[in-house]
Amino acid sequence: MTIAPRLDRLSALLEGVAPRVEVTQADVDAQALVAEASDEQFLHLYLVTEGQVGFSIERGQPKIVKATSVIVCRADITHAFKADSTKGLGGLLCAKAILDGSVGALLYSEFTDPLVISLQEADGSLNHVIQLIAAELHTPRCGQPALLDRAGDILFIGLMRHLIAHPTNSGGLFNGLADPRIARALVAMHAMPQRGWTLESLSDEARMSRTSFANVFREVMRQTPGKYLNELRLAIAQRAVTSGLGLKRAAKESGYLSSSALSRALARSKRLKLG
Repeated sequence: MTIAPRLDRLSALLEGVAPRVEVTQADVDAQALVAEASDEQFLHLYLVTEGQVGFSIERGQPKIVKATSVIVCRADITHAFKADSTKGLGGLLCAKAILDGSVGALLYSEFTDPLVISLQEADGSLNHVIQLIAAELHTPRCGQPALLDRAGDILFIGLMRHLIAHPTNSGGLFNGLADPRIARALVAMHAMPQRGWTLESLSDEARMSRTSFANVFREVMRQTPGKYLNELRLAIAQRAVTSGLGLKRAAKESGYLSSSALSRALARSKRLKLG
């Protein structure tokens, strides 16, 4: 009997996002921390390892976040922390997840609102890295900066796994990856964006009929398969052009039929942003 290989829902996405995590620790004695909005594209990750902190965004109601929790907030959202005791913010680990890859913008768009995620029921591997980070914060040892940076990478991957297992929004990429059928189609698109995908070939990947696939995809992703594929290809092409590749090569890598087709898509995207 042939056993089907296990579906890897995350590796193709991570390869396209190419996250680079930089970890720091809040000032042990600080009573407050403010992160001003930035035009750069990255995610703030905060790990509350002990006690609790106050967290707020502009024009939003402050909330108390207890350990152990992760807070995810986009760089373009001003937010602040306030210590809940005289101990300061020493139990708060701060990280930047810089999304260097060609589809980083797609992942970035999934976090329009900050997320506060309790990790009391997180899987074992994520809890292990949290415990490791907490131990390093409380008892610094040789090589701590390098260890925390590597632990930050593992924390990011563990967080992505957690969001796929427990999607928090009513629709979007994590909801799609949480559904094994839709996930197979998403993984295929991310792994081979330049392939001439059709509704029929994508439904074959999902092992569904065309009608069922189209309906379920729209339900869980809040958009059609064609629209998502177009967004994926455009993100890849925009990054390729920005990095200095010519239109012809960018079109080939992203799945556009010609450089002129890509040029029209880029112009259309620019007009939509300006509008």
